[in-house]
Amino acid sequence: MKMTKLMIAAFSLLLVTACSHKTTGSGAGTGSGAGYSSVCDELQNKIGDKVFFEYDSSHVTMEGKEVLARQAELMKAHPDLNFIIEGHCDERGTREYNMALGERRANSVKNQLVGFGIESSRLTTVSYGKERPAVMGNEEASWSQNRRGVTVVK
Repeated sequence: MKMTKLMIAAFSLLLVTACSHKTTGSGAGTGSGAGYSSVCDELQNKIGDKVFFEYDSSHVTMEGKEVLARQAELMKAHPDLNFIIEGHCDERGTREYNMALGERRANSVKNQLVGFGIESSRLTTVSYGKERPAVMGNEEASWSQNRRGVTVVK
């Protein structure tokens, strides 16, 4: 029951604060929201907001470390922003196992960013286990896209 409440609260928070919000209209690109929007765009489209994991692993790969090093530089350039690190899994395994694996993945990403000089207090972790797949399918090509850690501006 506690886990369900936690998941609902985390999902609600993400709906309210996620980067997918686009600023439009005459105020677009001005004010304090302009920096937030540009950081979201840079994170998602230029630097990369995802790192991928091997099957049943929470070890950050060399490629993942390169992405996280770039993310850390962006975070250092914007010390006023905080971030959520999401841990995701493919659909294989039980819900409970994947929630724990997703948490280990999110913590691995967080620990790597802390190692690059980002304050731990700026990083929050959440596990979605297998509940939010990026790609639907029952083959390795789909599963590999779902084994990920995602960095989101809070």
